[in-house]
Amino acid sequence: AGRPPPPAPPRPPCAPAPRPGQGGRRRARRGPRRPLLIVMLKEPRPGRVKTRLARGPGGLGPVGAAWWFRHASAAVLRRLAPDPRWETVLAVAPDVALGSRALAPLPRIPQGRGDLGARMARLLRAGLARGAPVLLMGADIPGAGRPEIAAALAALRRRDAVLAPATDGGFWLAGLRPPGAAPAALFGGCRWSTPHALADAARTLAGRRIAHGPILADVDDPSDLARPARART
Repeated sequence: AGRPPPPAPPRPPCAPAPRPGQGGRRRARRGPRRPLLIVMLKEPRPGRVKTRLARGPGGLGPVGAAWWFRHASAAVLRRLAPDPRWETVLAVAPDVALGSRALAPLPRIPQGRGDLGARMARLLRAGLARGAPVLLMGADIPGAGRPEIAAALAALRRRDAVLAPATDGGFWLAGLRPPGAAPAALFGGCRWSTPHALADAARTLAGRRIAHGPILADVDDPSDLARPARART
């Protein structure tokens, strides 16, 4: 008797159906990146944050000033961060506080070294490199809300830069849009904490078309606590 024929080789399993967006050479194109909102803030430790708010007549003291800043900045971020029209990132100081539990649970980057102008310019340049508009603001602006951020972004569609004035002569928000790089001397020589800060910043943007955002109040001194968050226009 002859040998039985060898068994037929097993049939290969059927390949699973490709998922949407897979199985082809063409990949779906990603849409344009959302604008970036960078919020600068310090870790709320007594004696290291809002020192002018802590001292002087009506001052809150180191603990009170830190408590005010922690809760005021958290309220601002609760209003701004969930908006799908932009991405929100915290720029934290000091750099070792990146993992602090006292800060909102949002993406964080270090502010790095240098004076205020150098840190602000570096953050704006890094944001601009993403290829989308970038806004930069402080966390101590109780009147800042979604309408103000949306207005600043709308202004950047018509201009190269935006500066939103503060009631004390400074500014609470700055923004740039691509294409093009930030000026090499951006914010250089600004006289911070004086009524000249806004004009000084505008001079470092010479040659750019500048829009002005809504006027809001920041909180630096005890007297600022009694002022309305939004300026009357």
